[in-house]
Amino acid sequence: MEISIEQVAQLIEGTVDGDGSGTVDRLEKIEEATQGSIAFLANPKYTPHLYSTQASAVIVKHDFEAEKDYTTTLIRVEDPYSSFAKLLEAYQQMTAVEKKGIENPSFQSESAQIGENVYLGAFSYLGEHVKIGNNVKIYPNSHIGDNVEIGDNTIIFAGVKIYANCKVGAHCILHSGAVVGSYGFGYAPQEDGTFKAIPQTGNVIIEDNVDIGANTTVDCATMGSTIIRSGAKLDNLVQVAHNVEIGKNNAIASQAGISGSAKLGANVQVGGQAGITGHLSLADRTIIGPQAGVPKTISEEGKVWFGSPIMEHREFLKSSIILRNLPNLIQRVKDLEKKS
Repeated sequence: MEISIEQVAQLIEGTVDGDGSGTVDRLEKIEEATQGSIAFLANPKYTPHLYSTQASAVIVKHDFEAEKDYTTTLIRVEDPYSSFAKLLEAYQQMTAVEKKGIENPSFQSESAQIGENVYLGAFSYLGEHVKIGNNVKIYPNSHIGDNVEIGDNTIIFAGVKIYANCKVGAHCILHSGAVVGSYGFGYAPQEDGTFKAIPQTGNVIIEDNVDIGANTTVDCATMGSTIIRSGAKLDNLVQVAHNVEIGKNNAIASQAGISGSAKLGANVQVGGQAGITGHLSLADRTIIGPQAGVPKTISEEGKVWFGSPIMEHREFLKSSIILRNLPNLIQRVKDLEKKS
């Protein structure tokens, strides 16, 4: 589908710098873009590609100043990354194949309540007293356990498993292989060295506008609820343990692990492969770097932490410099010892 550059600018509330009459019909990366495509420039390290790109239009920040000549048309916006995301969303909606209806074979219990305009894929399962909102899409081979509630406009991709009594809000996306409500890792050590499983009687509550990545696991609470607040985004392969609370608008990258009963504030960011110890809390706007180990509560808001165990970002950088120089320092000490 072709659309003029001027129409694109109107869609993302930008201004055209150049010829807005040209058309585009696809979205491409700036370093690979060809004629008839639109790209974006958000990361300064990709700026050199602007001067050689064949893209018909490039979305840039409103105050971008070119250092060389270029041939493309610019669309100036406040935030290129967000604007391109908005454009991708519109493109996806225009090109998506609408899924509707109930495919067979699939199973829906007689007590299940199913809203309007719902899609249920083949081999999907809806247990007793399930409540499905309007415009929900549940793709093939998904299991929705007894008493589960799913809000309007939520998408459950193929192979998702939602255990009994869990609640998923509106406008959520659960990607393939995600497991919600599995039993938490709770075992009581016995005198003979064995472990006795502690019954996990709680559930998981996922609020609105939450994304859960592929093969991510959210354990149910031992008692009460494991909670993921509205707007949170969990990457693939994230582990959320029992009774954890993930705050509003958290972003948690792949392979991070959140141990039981940890409480994360609002707008927290957690890097890939980071580990957070149980029974602690992280203040609002905390940033945890990749592969960091968090053994203690962080009470001061807006701090950036790296390392394992964690230290403030500036201290981490100082320590890293010292660590890199350590072999030379050791050699100097050895040389001094020889001289003495």
